Amino acid sequence: MWLELQIFGFRALWSPYFLLFVIALGMVYFLITGPYRHKFGGDEKPSKLQQGMFLLALVLLYAVKGAPTDLLSHMMLTAHMIQMAVYYLIFPILVIRSIPVWIWKKVIHAPFIQPAFRLLTKPLISLLLFNGLFSLYHIPAVFDFAKSTQIAHTSISLIILVAAFIVWWPILSPIKEMDSMRPVLKIGYIFANGVLITPACVLIIFADVPLFSAYSQNGAWLQALALCVPGDVLDGLAVQISGPEMFSPMSTLEDQQLGGIIMKIMQEITYGVILARVFFKWFTDESLKVDPMPADVQHSQ
Repeated sequence: MWLELQIFGFRALWSPYFLLFVIALGMVYFLITGPYRHKFGGDEKPSKLQQGMFLLALVLLYAVKGAPTDLLSHMMLTAHMIQMAVYYLIFPILVIRSIPVWIWKKVIHAPFIQPAFRLLTKPLISLLLFNGLFSLYHIPAVFDFAKSTQIAHTSISLIILVAAFIVWWPILSPIKEMDSMRPVLKIGYIFANGVLITPACVLIIFADVPLFSAYSQNGAWLQALALCVPGDVLDGLAVQISGPEMFSPMSTLEDQQLGGIIMKIMQEITYGVILARVFFKWFTDESLKVDPMPADVQHSQ
């Protein structure tokens, strides 16, 4: 497969402009949280762990949105689902935990952000918002539309990304006054997330026909490829390439089914890790509580 992908050229495979964008994000982070933090009203530098998490977030961002995975996501639903799982489930977690609290407070308490943020991060609203948008995105007509133009693709991806940050906030908020959900409710919230995202995966896994024109029809597929392959390169290859199956060992239907399975598995693993974190923190906090000394013991002393 790798040799076949070479025909699309360096820009399509490695997205050098996106790489520069990711590097710029890293530089801004380390400048604002480091030598220039006092100019932005900051005091504490992020810990080494936070810095490492942000670097990992940038690596994963480039890996799924800039490296060959992005090109493959326009050929195979399997690659698309890996991209979605990392971009919407793992990347937001790393960013939320790696950015210092004082930056989050400045962003969230901004007059034009605070009212909307407080409304959208209410647990029921955030659950329905993210899972509703994710499911809507994978309705075939919406999915094919999202793959039709750069504006539609970028806009829809960013809207769902914002919803992904919002859905994680109630259980991962680094701001103490906004981390008010009880542990048992956080556990229920995570389970609800797993349930609500299931229908979209089930639809894809158990469909007996290819659902998405972007992977099954040559014209729609070429239109989707144009999102990451330069126009002059794609024009020269249009006659040579017959469709996505030319670059995949699986049929379109098998790829579709595997994509749904991968999405569900990665979702379960991610939610499982967060669930374990919430549970063990709850257990640790409870075990550290010291019961008050009984009154009769105090009097006897």
